[in-house]
Amino acid sequence: MAESAELILDGKSITLPVIEGTEHEKAFDIGKLRDQTGYVTLDSGYKNTGATKSAITFLDGEEGILRYRGYPIEQLAEKSSFLEVAYLLIYGALPTEAELAHFSGQITKHTLVHEDMRKIFDGFPSATHPMAILSSLICALTGFYPQSVSPDLSPEEMELNIIRLLAKMPTIAAWTYKNNMGHPLNYPRNDMDYCANFLYMMFSFPTEKYEMNPVVVSALNKLLILHADHEQNCSTSTVRLVGSANASLYGSVSAGINALWGPLHGGANQEVIEMLEAIEADGGDTSKFINKAKDKNDPFRLMGFGHRVYKNFDPRAKIIKVAADEVLQALGMQDSPLLKIAQELEQAALTDQYFIDRKLYPNVDFYSGIIYKALGIPTEMFTVMFALGRLPGWIAQWKEMRENKEPIGRPRQIYTGELERDYVGIDARA
Repeated sequence: MAESAELILDGKSITLPVIEGTEHEKAFDIGKLRDQTGYVTLDSGYKNTGATKSAITFLDGEEGILRYRGYPIEQLAEKSSFLEVAYLLIYGALPTEAELAHFSGQITKHTLVHEDMRKIFDGFPSATHPMAILSSLICALTGFYPQSVSPDLSPEEMELNIIRLLAKMPTIAAWTYKNNMGHPLNYPRNDMDYCANFLYMMFSFPTEKYEMNPVVVSALNKLLILHADHEQNCSTSTVRLVGSANASLYGSVSAGINALWGPLHGGANQEVIEMLEAIEADGGDTSKFINKAKDKNDPFRLMGFGHRVYKNFDPRAKIIKVAADEVLQALGMQDSPLLKIAQELEQAALTDQYFIDRKLYPNVDFYSGIIYKALGIPTEMFTVMFALGRLPGWIAQWKEMRENKEPIGRPRQIYTGELERDYVGIDARA
């Protein structure tokens, strides 16, 4: 017999079906609650509300589990390339050798952006935040590919939009950086893989030969994989909600970029570096700031420790910690003052009973911020890097939503404003 729940309301019994996922997550189906009772549920921030059924990512915060399409994040980060993981998220299975070659080849074919994009760059003030530029230019792709706005895209047209976005996002992101720095723009190289090509566009100059460091390429590959999807977070939910109105892939992802830009969502790794720099500027005494973090009356908080979803540990942090150590060693930065501060904070969080009891372990943002800083990426670009990694997840979620023909999102509310009142002319208002 199917499991159900019973709601007693005004002496009447209402049966709520129970929906169970493949990992035995359970939910009350309240889809007909308002029709049956006139009531809606109130769940501020949707912390206890399942907005959709999805087959893409499984996350268990209590147990520290993250899986893409059933594959543990630990295995994917160790064995896969970012484009393999992108293919997995978007199409549901790891690609064969031939499928990956075709997928990578198609992306390489579309990495160039229209030259008119360069004119748009010139229209932004020099102090414009990179995320504002990125979201604007991704949305502008709709203008270059107007057929993308059709609500009745064929599978071939949907596929082409997906390929274009995956291909052009690194170019636009790198050009955003170069434009802000006042450097000449680099065109993509078809002889390089996805991560190496992005690093080339970011850091090479026409006057010198750029030496590609394989340790850095490997670390970037892992970082992008670890950020590729994370279930129904703020930006992903935004992509799905905007997309549910039949908005284009470019418009939906642009909205997701703006959601990620919010400091409560995608700004954590930037806050880590700003915290480390503030401690260094204060003299570098980490014990002072550890005590401040323990003082409930002190507003100071350690950035990059603990996680809103993971109640035990962030499984991504263990992976990227190793990559961070390798990058700093390869770049000869293992003795930098900023790293010393980070290591002391990390050691305190892992050994101090105060942090252990509260499960305030270093998370992925702590280590990713250190890596980006070591690579010479400005802190304002950190969230752009986050967006580059999260892109396959956004695409996969948008595609799943469209293919499932999910209805337009339309949350309800509980009105708390004024009761009905009569209009008062301006001459009679107090």
